Amino acid sequence: MINQYRRYIQRRSLGFLFLCSLTFCLWLNHAVLIGEVVRAQTPDTGQLLVQQGVESYQVGRLQSAIKDWEQALTIYKDTNDRTGEAVVLENLARAYQQVGQMDKSIAHWDKAIAYYRKVGDVQQVGRMLIEQSQVYNSLGQPKKAIALLCGVLQGEPEEEPSKEVEKNSDCRQESALLLTRFSKDRTGEAGTLGSLGEAYRLVGYYDRSIQYLESAEKIAPKGFDFLVLNSLGNAYVSRAELWNLRAESAEKSRVQKVDEFKQQSKSDYQKALNKFQSSFEKAGEQGNQVAQIRVLMNLIQFYYRTQAEQIQFDKAVQKALALREKLPDSTSKVYITVDLANLPVVTKPVSSSLTQCPLQRQLSDEQAIALLEDAVKVADNIQDPRSLSFANGARGHFYECRQQYEPALEFTRKALWQADQKLKAKDSLYLWQWQAGRIFNKQNKKSEAVTAYQEAYSTLEEIRSDLLEADRDLQFDFRDVVEPLYRELAQLRLELAELSSIEPENRKKQLRTALQTIDSLKLAELQNYFGNDCVIAAINNSKNVEELLQKDTVVLSSIIFDNRTAILLNLPNGSQQVEWINEKREDLEKEIQNFSQLLRDGDKTISDDKIKQASQELYSKIFQKLEKKANLAAENIKTLVFIQDGFFRSIPMAALYDGKQYLIEKYAIATTPSLRLTTSQKLNRQQSRALILGVTTKVKVDEEDYPVLPKVKSEINNVQQLFPNSKVLVDSSFNRDNLGKELNKTAYPIIHIATHAQFGIIAEDTFLVAGDNDKLTIKELENTLRQVNGGLNSVELLTLTACQTAVGDDRATLGLAGVALQVGVKSALATLWSVNDESTFHLISAFYDNFRKSGVSKAEALRQAQLKLINAKKIDSLNDQYDNPAYWAPFILSGNWL
Repeated sequence: MINQYRRYIQRRSLGFLFLCSLTFCLWLNHAVLIGEVVRAQTPDTGQLLVQQGVESYQVGRLQSAIKDWEQALTIYKDTNDRTGEAVVLENLARAYQQVGQMDKSIAHWDKAIAYYRKVGDVQQVGRMLIEQSQVYNSLGQPKKAIALLCGVLQGEPEEEPSKEVEKNSDCRQESALLLTRFSKDRTGEAGTLGSLGEAYRLVGYYDRSIQYLESAEKIAPKGFDFLVLNSLGNAYVSRAELWNLRAESAEKSRVQKVDEFKQQSKSDYQKALNKFQSSFEKAGEQGNQVAQIRVLMNLIQFYYRTQAEQIQFDKAVQKALALREKLPDSTSKVYITVDLANLPVVTKPVSSSLTQCPLQRQLSDEQAIALLEDAVKVADNIQDPRSLSFANGARGHFYECRQQYEPALEFTRKALWQADQKLKAKDSLYLWQWQAGRIFNKQNKKSEAVTAYQEAYSTLEEIRSDLLEADRDLQFDFRDVVEPLYRELAQLRLELAELSSIEPENRKKQLRTALQTIDSLKLAELQNYFGNDCVIAAINNSKNVEELLQKDTVVLSSIIFDNRTAILLNLPNGSQQVEWINEKREDLEKEIQNFSQLLRDGDKTISDDKIKQASQELYSKIFQKLEKKANLAAENIKTLVFIQDGFFRSIPMAALYDGKQYLIEKYAIATTPSLRLTTSQKLNRQQSRALILGVTTKVKVDEEDYPVLPKVKSEINNVQQLFPNSKVLVDSSFNRDNLGKELNKTAYPIIHIATHAQFGIIAEDTFLVAGDNDKLTIKELENTLRQVNGGLNSVELLTLTACQTAVGDDRATLGLAGVALQVGVKSALATLWSVNDESTFHLISAFYDNFRKSGVSKAEALRQAQLKLINAKKIDSLNDQYDNPAYWAPFILSGNWL
């Protein structure tokens, strides 16, 4: 289990409003033009309105500035004053960004840029493109920012960047970088390089990010070097976190390099600290207090990640508090104040300070509430609804944590009203809807709680696709930050369904909605793992559960809560049953992990009896009551489809034992991460052809040795005989280029891959071993499968044998279904852990032999193959040991089971 500290340092969260909203390196916007907003030189009313707007802007009254500038814009349009219009468009673009109306900011930049292009002001076009790119960065859309700054997203995260990014001849002629160089605008060029560095950091290309920022540092004008240093500090922190995550992934996968990765992380953390400290000193030399406090907030977050000494943390907080007093009223001051009020002590961090209550605050309650009241005062003074919403919402959360629910609800309602005004600030709206739901639930007002939670859920679903465009640092981590919203709503729905007074139709509605909520979470997890949602959205299936089921199939869904776990059964007639496992999450997880380890070691020293004993205990908890209550035998149910939650993904349900039989002996079994990704169409197998890939030799990838798989040659030959129209790419011919060419040329309903594979807890550590000591990453496989002739949905089955997943982390199993379903492949067959080479040959051969038979589903084909190994003692050609679940249970069919 990842400990709290690890979870904290490896995730971006909603914990720091100021950092999340305003710490992007807004090179020209904040460094050059804020405080120097261009003043129009046209006479009369327009000029007066512009000047009034400038004065309001400079004291933080952004809404007042916007009002004046919008009036001035109308005047300039009516008088055909294009120069004045362009000036006001710039000012409005900056102001709208500050108040969080990014769509209006982008639209105004578009108009301003069009004007400067028309008049041939190359330098101004370059600078405007930089500022517009920063809006996209702050929206979590760094790829769009890169398109404006250069036009080309270069390379992959693991690729070594070119030595001289300064030359960068690959950029488009209309890009900010080439325009600033053409106009010999060194300040603009430095801003472009710095903004590219920030964008590449957000995409997750940390080496390239650092290289761009170092190039910016070389040419940054005197007085702005502190900006580069601050951004470099952030880039080194991001890379250090990635090294930490890779160390954890390597440790769980039992591969080498753990110590090397940890040392790399330690080195980058030290570099980040040095950059932050230098940035603070240089900002102080320039008398830039806003920049200083920005660095301090980065340092505070840095100290959380590295578990710094309390004395270091205290000094940074006290400096930040002192600097805050000197800041003029602004939205930045509001967010900084809210952040400081919510700080937990350095030894007890939380993932999100606005959704979780700290075990201990850094400041006293008196200090915290005084700061929050001041934040409200500042936001009210500058008449900014967005920051006022955050200030009131944080005040409501403070009282929620103190269990003073009446004032908590009062301030939460204010925050809701302010977030839901003209700004439509949905990125904060769901926070306060969720907060209201939690408060209602604590007051035992279940109906009001469900309504508030449902509103928060709907808001989050609406904005999720936009947020998921943000790669790496800006991605929601649903496990640590937003996942509780989904689970709390599902739990409330299930609790309502348990009430004896509830009407049958309402009970059915509550159960169905609970399932839909958790299904949305599963989809979000898959998107979060891969950092991509374009194809998933395209194959989204909105059917209800019973519409996907045949008359002999049921769906079982597990939903894990802190103190108990729900198992829901959906029958083809639309009826539902619920049973509860009344154990704490950590106790049940430990039992599941122990059972998983028994299965993995079953081919070595573990006796069948010991495995059966542990398996029977889990059977009684997970399935026995539902099997009897629904009378599955009498209903002639033949197939079980599992939608597993969390740690349940790490064990094969086929190995559950009822005292006489394994579950697979009674039912065909499949799994899917989300029903919305599952189709219910049957495959026409008459003309099936297969693309067969494999590695038969010993290989070394990333300094890890992968042994020869002696039976792979036989496996490949056997599959080729079963599907005569097949194509084979083996050893040196198995590479990404050949795979791409073949898929682009011919449609293959079946893709069979017999090689070693590694599924890590992050997508970057997930790959297939290819020929010539090479590898095919999950991202490369995804991109290659997109080239499939006949479209994404033409691949019916992707089979991966000899696979290995990261031990002990349920996210790794997202790779099994995810690598297929992510790109529209209907089904995937793979293993939960590495399996004996020879037993795999026998099972896969039997599976394909059954698969080719008319009328046999994929799930039933796998079941019959597994039964063959279970009956190994009765078959002369099989090793007697193959009846142990270690040999047959880890094969999992994901997706379409027909």
